[in-house]
Amino acid sequence: MTSRVEQVTVPGGAFDLNVWLPEGGTGPGVLIIQEIFGVSDYIEAVAEDLARLGYVAAAPDLFWRMRPGWRAGHDETGLKESLELAQRFDAEQGAADAAAALDHLAGLPDVDGPVGIVGFCLGGSIAFALAARGTAAAVVSFYGSAVPEQLALLDSIERPLQLHFGGSDPYIPRAEVARIEAAVADRPDVEIHVEEQAGHAFHNRKAPMFYDAEPAARAWRRAEDFLARHLR
Repeated sequence: MTSRVEQVTVPGGAFDLNVWLPEGGTGPGVLIIQEIFGVSDYIEAVAEDLARLGYVAAAPDLFWRMRPGWRAGHDETGLKESLELAQRFDAEQGAADAAAALDHLAGLPDVDGPVGIVGFCLGGSIAFALAARGTAAAVVSFYGSAVPEQLALLDSIERPLQLHFGGSDPYIPRAEVARIEAAVADRPDVEIHVEEQAGHAFHNRKAPMFYDAEPAARAWRRAEDFLARHLR
């Protein structure tokens, strides 16, 4: 597996797009949108997982306008510092940067096939917003805390979407998740999966304070299957 860093130029400057190639060198593309911890060892691990599955994986540095190259530790200090950054983050601008990263990924010569998105936490909210733009072939959103307030976007989402939530997430109340379930119930292109005993960021295997191994494994199997169905 090889990796490199691309530069994505947008109004206001340029930012890093970290790219991982599968063993065969080419494949469908998957944009990974970071948590508040940045393009951390966890995001790198997810990218490597996807590259091993045959995808060209790429992760943009979305905090570049505030703290380029931000990589927080998965501990109380890293959480506190990351939350402070997230409070200053311009979500609309971040979504525009992520959209530019998606376009850049789709144009790489290594990408042979459709391009999808996988987002976690902050990235799960951005992934949901980008799903409404229609440029990604499929979108997977993990526990995006802004999804409940973005439900009006559902009418603009025409590509397959998979949503994951923890039923015991202190940041996204179960009642809000239930509201999402009701909103997508009659939409055949939208899947929603709730791990009732799991909390927030339960898939982050680099964060002992959040990781929940069994729900994480189930959710990731569903995500793998979803991506295979829609990108291959």
